[in-house]
Amino acid sequence: MKQADEQDYVDFVTHQANALCRTAYLLCGDWRRAEDATQEALIRLYRIWSRIQRKGSVGAYARKVVVSTTMDGLRRKSSQEVVGGETYFAGEQDSSDPLAVLEDRLVITQALATLPARQRACVVLRYFDELSVEETALALDCRPGTVKSQTMRALEKLRANPALAHFSELAGVGRLT
Repeated sequence: MKQADEQDYVDFVTHQANALCRTAYLLCGDWRRAEDATQEALIRLYRIWSRIQRKGSVGAYARKVVVSTTMDGLRRKSSQEVVGGETYFAGEQDSSDPLAVLEDRLVITQALATLPARQRACVVLRYFDELSVEETALALDCRPGTVKSQTMRALEKLRANPALAHFSELAGVGRLT
């Protein structure tokens, strides 16, 4: 790889790795798995960096690779491991957050974990990463109609979740455009 391309890659990783890891975490609910998926995605990205940089939309491609890597890990996990019950997601606590914010994060993360992987991916990409329907469809390699229907089903399940009853902002979310 050329020196300029190498520096562009390093700059991209410096500025985007945390956002990609956050997306992976919201998809899988485990920081270690999210970091592994992000690292695997960045390795794949490095291998073809020159080619995708010429095409443009590096960020969209990187997100797509992170989503597919994370979803692959979830499929492997589901056939090999059993998640450790109610306290599984409570293990990661950020001491710099106020308690209320931390509790909200845990409640949301646990609620997301109840969704099927595809629905969870749609919600995370649409509402946490703030992607359009078309960008989400590109990241998930599906049609925009699929994103809309999966998001609608996911939001219905989240609205019905009693643990999220105090999140009134969910009531207005989901006007799919």
